[in-house]
Amino acid sequence: MRDEKEILNRWRLALGRYSDGAVGFTPGKLPYEEMDQVLDFLYSREYGEDQDIRKERRGGTGASELTVPSWIEKLRRLFPKSTAEIMERHALEKYGMTELLTDPEVLKRMEPNRELLKMVLELKSMMKGPVLEMAREVVRKVAQELAKQMEQEIRPALTGRIDRSSGSPVRSVRNLDIKRTIRMNLKHYDTEKKQLLLKDVYFYGRLKRHSPWRVILCVDESGSMLDSVIHSAVMAGIFARLPVMDVRLVIFDTSVVDLSGYVEDPVETLMSVQLGGGTDIGGALRYCETLMESPARTVMVLVSDLYEGGSYQNMLGAVKDIVESGAKFVALTALDHEAEPVYDRNAAEHMARLGAHVGAMTPEQLAEWMGKIIA
Repeated sequence: MRDEKEILNRWRLALGRYSDGAVGFTPGKLPYEEMDQVLDFLYSREYGEDQDIRKERRGGTGASELTVPSWIEKLRRLFPKSTAEIMERHALEKYGMTELLTDPEVLKRMEPNRELLKMVLELKSMMKGPVLEMAREVVRKVAQELAKQMEQEIRPALTGRIDRSSGSPVRSVRNLDIKRTIRMNLKHYDTEKKQLLLKDVYFYGRLKRHSPWRVILCVDESGSMLDSVIHSAVMAGIFARLPVMDVRLVIFDTSVVDLSGYVEDPVETLMSVQLGGGTDIGGALRYCETLMESPARTVMVLVSDLYEGGSYQNMLGAVKDIVESGAKFVALTALDHEAEPVYDRNAAEHMARLGAHVGAMTPEQLAEWMGKIIA
């Protein structure tokens, strides 16, 4: 009977408070009335203009009205983290609750994650004073977390090939010399337990590279490219810390902004992004050409959906000149929210015929590709 009551309570939560004439809450394992209040605060917006009428019909029987800060507090306390993050995203994207990002108390309580970062970047023009400073902290925390995740895969792909002729004090799974480790520890084999006891573990060294390559990241900052912009800014910061690379970062729409001076600071980079506007890929590539000092040791990375708002002839002409100069050219196409490539396939085919490498690559795949190029 107890389980049936819990099932009814959960149905009541799903149906909403206006169904309680037929289904009411019974005492259960969870504070259902409070959870119902939190859900109603957000999803009653579905009723639009009828919302106020429905509230009047309820009279004064409900709990005290929530404010946005108190809603955030209860949401985090009553629901699992994954559920709370979904509801916060609905609040911002579906119901336009921009006060979530303009009230410092509310912003402070929200969980820093990639979705919140995207919202901050889209709405940062509305922020001033303490809210803006708090938003920068959100950007910093999420960028650091992304960098930590990406660096584990990117750095080994670019810091050098394994040198199997030398050992290394760097204890990394990627460098593990498994054959030598087994051979040198055979004398510690426990015959009774049939176990090999590892007293010493050996690792390969890595070949050092010299004469840094210039890597130019040319990033489209139009509205549809937000995910790619975030990854590019973080990736540029990782690349910039590697001695093998001299990194330049350029973002563009119809104008070009050179952020090379901030390349080691993803926060400054991301807070400089102005999403939206048109797209002039050709103009951006022509500017990036001026940054090539030694084409033979240059990798040009265009991050764009390749939908050109200017002249396709100018865009393809710039690609042709860059490739013919001896530089390596790669066009990274945009990915949608389901990680499916979204780009101008006609433009991509033309670029490929000109000698460009075109594809939808994750940062890890890009690092592997670049590792082979600059080896």
